[in-house]
Amino acid sequence: MTVRYQTSRPDDREICERMKAIAQERRRFGYRRLLVMLRREGLVVNHKKLFRLYREEKLAVRRRGGRNRAIGTRAPMLVPLRPDERWSLDFVSDQLTDGRRFRILAVVDDCTRECLRTHR
Repeated sequence: MTVRYQTSRPDDREICERMKAIAQERRRFGYRRLLVMLRREGLVVNHKKLFRLYREEKLAVRRRGGRNRAIGTRAPMLVPLRPDERWSLDFVSDQLTDGRRFRILAVVDDCTRECLRTHR
């Protein structure tokens, strides 16, 4: 006579169906938030078991799109030939002897490299 192992694992269809329904509604919810939602509805489930079911159902939080990067090489910036052709703006900061800091906006002409204006 042989004795075979009989699984004592309960049926998880109810948890899986409800988990998939919530995941369809809330695509940004991972398994941890789904666990909170299921517990609020009265379904008692272990977080490790929920993670296993989450993976078995091939659920995952959708990744957001990445940053758009420039394609190809950029054209080099043209050198200004005359004054007032191109200006640059820059914030300059310093500290006084008594410890107070200050910032100034400097407007510089790129051709003559002259500081046209400073503004506090």
